Amino acid sequence: MTTAEPVTRTSPYQHYVYAYPHKTAYRALPDRPSLKALWAAEPKDTLSLYLHIPFCEVRCGFCNLFTRIGAPDGLTGAYLDALERQARAVREALGETDDVRFATAAFGGGTPTFLTAAELDRLCDIAEHRMGADLRAVPLSVEASPATATADRLAVLADRGTTRLSLGVQSFVDAEARAAVRPQRRAEVEAALARVRDTRIPVLNIDLIYGIDGQNEQAWRHSLDAALAWRPEELYLYPLYVRPLTGLDRRGPGQATAPDPAWDEQRLRLYRAGRDHLLAHGYTQQSMRMFRRTDAPPQGTDDYACQTDGMIGLGCGARSYTAGLHYSFDYAVGMHQIRGIIDDYVATEASDFAHAEVGHPMNPQEARRRHLLQSLLQAEGLRLDDYRARFGGAPADDFGPELERFADRGWLTDTDPTTLRLTPEGLAHSDAIGPELFSPAVRAAMTAYERK
Repeated sequence: MTTAEPVTRTSPYQHYVYAYPHKTAYRALPDRPSLKALWAAEPKDTLSLYLHIPFCEVRCGFCNLFTRIGAPDGLTGAYLDALERQARAVREALGETDDVRFATAAFGGGTPTFLTAAELDRLCDIAEHRMGADLRAVPLSVEASPATATADRLAVLADRGTTRLSLGVQSFVDAEARAAVRPQRRAEVEAALARVRDTRIPVLNIDLIYGIDGQNEQAWRHSLDAALAWRPEELYLYPLYVRPLTGLDRRGPGQATAPDPAWDEQRLRLYRAGRDHLLAHGYTQQSMRMFRRTDAPPQGTDDYACQTDGMIGLGCGARSYTAGLHYSFDYAVGMHQIRGIIDDYVATEASDFAHAEVGHPMNPQEARRRHLLQSLLQAEGLRLDDYRARFGGAPADDFGPELERFADRGWLTDTDPTTLRLTPEGLAHSDAIGPELFSPAVRAAMTAYERK
């Protein structure tokens, strides 16, 4: 193990590592490999299914997800037509029916509940009848917004087997919602939460954001308590980021890249206050962001389950993962470019859906990095015997200098010799630890990506 570099100040907020490598590391695949060839040797008995809906009623100021505001007449129907063509092509590429089984399913976006109740019913039909996923037999998670969580939409989702509904609230303080360019009122949020609870979907998740301009500890506690009043089975606490090409970035150009130690300290302070408040109210910490009520019903897989190999993504913003390739469609943040990609997707013929267009090959070293990232950023950590069984060695053999730096900063605990685990302060710095584990090749590809 090499000598660790001197400890330097590291911003806690660099990248939210929800997938590795990030889509900005993906590139066009010149050989356009066939899905049939990509999936031929892959295990297909515990697949994950993800359907992406790239529409929202508004776009929040902090959002850099692949989504567009609204949809002209006929576009959502045309999008579902394309999704069905893609599903047919992908299902055919997977091969024999008896060999293919789905263990989890999720609808994300965008906002899946932007679709009408009838369109949501059709979305479920695509998952079930075209892909073969039994939505009533596996965990099904769906994302929603307060404005689109209407009684008729929720009734469809509950009837089709939804086990988890994630509601993007972000703040119960109207002034904070406006500051984050999220036009909603608390009364609308409370009404939506009441409708969700009326459906008796087993798991309600509420998303909240800290670090909003003008937010202090008292206001943050106010939002936490308002959420806790609904006894959600899960709560996600997200630090605010200002990303390039987003609404907040346009309000203050340069914020997306300029270091801001005072903002870092504000977000860290609010994170710790939120964490401690939830722990004191019967929640357990699953990751930096995720907290689960101690008595919540089991939901199956957690944060990074959909990032494992054997992921089938349908829709123009979805990723798919095999052991050797992560692939998707083109990626953008800007509205004009997103609209063009959606239009291209809607016009795609069935035969073109049988090929991978954009992606990132995964070699054994990148697979090690990905597994370390996905495990270490969870509160339970990485079991060393599991890593050895998968890769034939110890994490320190492959990532010794990085792990030594983390230990020097007080981010790794040594209380359990069987597990590599972050300390509470390490979890607080998850968004610095993840990017530090990116490979040089992935960093170079992300840096070279031309934003659009």
